[in-house]
Amino acid sequence: MRILRLVYVIMARVSMFRSLQFLLILACVLAVVTFYYFGSENQNFSSTTKRIKLSQASRNTNRNDADLTIDTRFSELARSKEKKMGENDAFQSRNNGNETSVQRYNVLMMFTKVDKSQNLQDKFRVAMLSMVKYAQFLEGEVLVLHFVSDPVSKVLGEKMLQEFFKNVTFKYEVLFHDVDTFTHRLFPIVEALQKHFSAGSWSYFSDAIFFLSVAMHRILPQNLTRIVQLDIDLKYRTNIRDLFQEFDRFPPGAVLGIVREMQPVYRHTFWQYRKENPQTRVGDPPPEGLPGFNSGVMLLDLGAMRASALYNQLLDTTNVTKLADKYSIRGHLGDQDFFTMISMEHPELFYSLACGWNRQLCTWWRDHGYRDVFDLYYRCDGPIYIYHGNCNSPIPDD
Repeated sequence: MRILRLVYVIMARVSMFRSLQFLLILACVLAVVTFYYFGSENQNFSSTTKRIKLSQASRNTNRNDADLTIDTRFSELARSKEKKMGENDAFQSRNNGNETSVQRYNVLMMFTKVDKSQNLQDKFRVAMLSMVKYAQFLEGEVLVLHFVSDPVSKVLGEKMLQEFFKNVTFKYEVLFHDVDTFTHRLFPIVEALQKHFSAGSWSYFSDAIFFLSVAMHRILPQNLTRIVQLDIDLKYRTNIRDLFQEFDRFPPGAVLGIVREMQPVYRHTFWQYRKENPQTRVGDPPPEGLPGFNSGVMLLDLGAMRASALYNQLLDTTNVTKLADKYSIRGHLGDQDFFTMISMEHPELFYSLACGWNRQLCTWWRDHGYRDVFDLYYRCDGPIYIYHGNCNSPIPDD
């Protein structure tokens, strides 16, 4: 009897254990069903399975088929890094990257000591408002404005530009570059030029920065191949984009597009050479003479400048001194004097822009010894695209 009772108790416990085990298994099954049916945004077994298969397949996919969507976290990191870049890297960041179809029209202006001069501020206002008035760019084109500036002028410039560009319909970028950084890079290259084309250590043009156009191809990144340098005392009467079309008219070998000087400046500057060489055309008026150039508007083909062995040889200290001695020149107008001097020997380096692209208004030399020949230099036939109020000359109203 005891044995039968023991067997009965054991069987009862086993039965109870199986019931509990069954209940536990049933609970697990219900939990899995509930998770797949109600969880994961109401996906069912089929959609979940499909998602898992796709996920597994993506791990085995060739990398060329990978998702190339830009990670926004990387973009923010890149912008943060760009703030710490030097001037050269800043140019690179604007001209490299993913926007391969974007056409940038690069314009550079000097913007130093503007905070100290109401006159410069007024000129800048006229220049920028007239540029904005006529500027038109196509889809996929960007006007990039580069200002070489000191820190205080930069603050003022940013404030003024916000006003000038608030209603524009075209795309644009504004970049400020530290004048001291540029000067430091330029000085070793243009030191020899300063000795010949500056009036002295007190001269406005004695600073190396005013030879920037001469050596810009050596301090800007390789991927920037064209840039237009403009004075601040201009007034535009046409779309600035049209000026860039003149690059396509450069003859082979030309590195710079520039307008002739419209006063007898170089008739005066080359007086000794002219006296010793009475048959020369140096300093004579157009169309047959060589009146020199004015640097108020310049088209710099940086790619051509880098590639031109001739142009880079002319920057050598020995060659600069040799030409300066030959022409007995002691200038005071910085880059303009250098370009004029080398054009006497190598006109093939220059593309002569129509006078209407830099219609100079200064008449100072008419009243200082050259009244009899002044109009031969000053004359400009054809349409006027840009007025240049040099030597503080008033610019006509529209």
